[in-house]
Amino acid sequence: MTTASQPSGIPPMPERNTKALRAAITEHTPQLLADFEAHWKWAIADAYDLAPVPAFLAQWWAEFAIARDPELDRQVHDLEARAAAATTNEEAMRLLTQAAHLRREAGKAEPGR
Repeated sequence: MTTASQPSGIPPMPERNTKALRAAITEHTPQLLADFEAHWKWAIADAYDLAPVPAFLAQWWAEFAIARDPELDRQVHDLEARAAAATTNEEAMRLLTQAAHLRREAGKAEPGR
């Protein structure tokens, strides 16, 4: 479980496991909790095979890394909204590529950082 915030006020990343991630989401980004729980129940809870767990963790790791930082969250969602409203495929692709890059970088966040 996370206990301290970064100097910038952004909460640190938890230990890299689903239990710690769920606790961090509950504490710092509760707006994500319902979607996290629904996805868990759909993809993992009733599964006989735990093979999907790493992909689930990777997706939600990046989601939390973005949501815990209000500026990054705003930037990613702004890019995605602008892509949805784009008038050309080229513009939409450019904006979505930028958002995807930010999501990939967020997914590289290390525990405690």
